Amino acid sequence: MLSYRHAFHAGNHADVLKHFILVQLLRYLNQKDKPYWFIDTHAGAGRYKLDSDYAKKNAEFAQGIARLWERKDLPPALADYLEQIKAHNPSGPLRFYPGSPLIALDLMRDADRLRLFELHGTDQRLLNECFADTGKRVAIRQADGFAEIKSVLPPPPRRALVLMDPAYEDKRDYLRTIMALKEGIARFPTGTYALWYPFIQRGDARQLPEKLKKLAKDWINVGLTVHAPQEDGFGMHGSGMFIINPPWTLADTLRQTMPVLTEALGQDASASYSLETSPPASPSRG
Repeated sequence: MLSYRHAFHAGNHADVLKHFILVQLLRYLNQKDKPYWFIDTHAGAGRYKLDSDYAKKNAEFAQGIARLWERKDLPPALADYLEQIKAHNPSGPLRFYPGSPLIALDLMRDADRLRLFELHGTDQRLLNECFADTGKRVAIRQADGFAEIKSVLPPPPRRALVLMDPAYEDKRDYLRTIMALKEGIARFPTGTYALWYPFIQRGDARQLPEKLKKLAKDWINVGLTVHAPQEDGFGMHGSGMFIINPPWTLADTLRQTMPVLTEALGQDASASYSLETSPPASPSRG
């Protein structure tokens, strides 16, 4: 399906959750001098104008990034993320929202590389325009990221962060997500994999986290519910991030940050967060 355009949803509560975690993952990778690759299987358009017709149609950013815009009391991880977004709005008002690839480019070093996949023709063209002056650091392909993940793993530096955030408009995306992650882990078991998924009223979505837990021994599963599910079963009431091979610091960061994020983005009394980590490894027997 090629109807999905992220411009309708840019800067919403799901983007806030996804991107503040992305910033933390990149910060951690930057602690070592050795270069790494950032691989985005569903890269989108790169940057979004929040005053465009697409973004203004539902104005989802008003219940997301806009709720943090004037906050001065955010914990460090959220404050760091907010600064990345404000850098794209130097005049002050919130007008632009950077997508995952642009946030990554801002934080990565000269030796690091971005490998971006986007299937939608219009978004791929916009992505090319957004990264026109980045030289060999960024490679963009109009391709199915699920199918192409095998073409970039393992990466030459043997360090990588793989971000997967499909639209899930096609119910086959749930199975394809699992299959792509299986192949990725088999090819490159030490990589960090970050998967975004929606909270919606369908079985595939609710079952996905339990299936993901079977793919790896070391993982974090964090979710943010912003309002109660609608009675008609329509729409997204929250989202989650499932991280395989996460930084050892991430769980504590999430424990400190998620209560504040829930308070900031919650829309009714059902607002809440969840945080699960993989069980500790059993001690080896001597």
